[in-house]
Amino acid sequence: MTEPDVLGIAAAPISSLDAEAVKGCCASAYASEAARWLLGEHFHPGGAALTSRLARALEVAHDSTVVDVASGRGASSIQLAQEHGCAVIGVDLAPGNVAAASMAAEEASVGDLVSFVHGDAERLPLEASSADGILCECSLCIFPDTSAAASEMARVLRPGGRLALSDVTAVPNELPEGLKNVAAVVACLGAAQTLETVSGVLEESGLVVEETERHDEALVEMIGQVEGRLRLARLAKSQLPEALVGGVDRALELVRLAQSTLAEGVLGYGVVIARKPS
Repeated sequence: MTEPDVLGIAAAPISSLDAEAVKGCCASAYASEAARWLLGEHFHPGGAALTSRLARALEVAHDSTVVDVASGRGASSIQLAQEHGCAVIGVDLAPGNVAAASMAAEEASVGDLVSFVHGDAERLPLEASSADGILCECSLCIFPDTSAAASEMARVLRPGGRLALSDVTAVPNELPEGLKNVAAVVACLGAAQTLETVSGVLEESGLVVEETERHDEALVEMIGQVEGRLRLARLAKSQLPEALVGGVDRALELVRLAQSTLAEGVLGYGVVIARKPS
């Protein structure tokens, strides 16, 4: 068995795990305190500022209902409720995230507007045409069946409703071998697609793509933040559990590969705004 990395994920080939196992790895990793320490409150590039950009694109009002797919610990869901007064339903695969997010909403005094449910993005536990808007941040590339997830988001949107999605992008056949393992997939790198491919998947689900944007600088900034915190962890490795010491070095190697691939234009970060036809 390969030693786990700093998020507890083995650097195994993608082909060595089935789809459900990959989902389990992702849910476990992003529910961990290590992920929160590395990534901060917002588990996605661009942080609160990019979330605000996506929220505006949804064109929601105080009487709207927004679904936050892969809502994590609820930071974006809470932000939407605070900024727009809308109802938000966060859906996440990790029960620990659902519990933590529910508590955070109460502490932020938006518990009457925001709720969280346990669910799979490929099988959303929501009724058809029940959402005025859907937010999905830095998650589509970790869903094993992106077409199923896109179809589910389209199903849940009401006619005329909008989807605001951000995600890591990549030119898959130009990724180095070091970014083609399970750890890289969990880090939103190994299974990323081009922005054009993401748009195509959404259009195949029946949505109409209205806008696309590049936000590569947001990914550069987040990877730099992760690198800094990992280097701090390596300096303090005498205080780390022995099983994680090697994991920090492997995670730093993943960061180095990501940075060089970003500089080459193979990796990036993008936004897609889409609408369900009326």
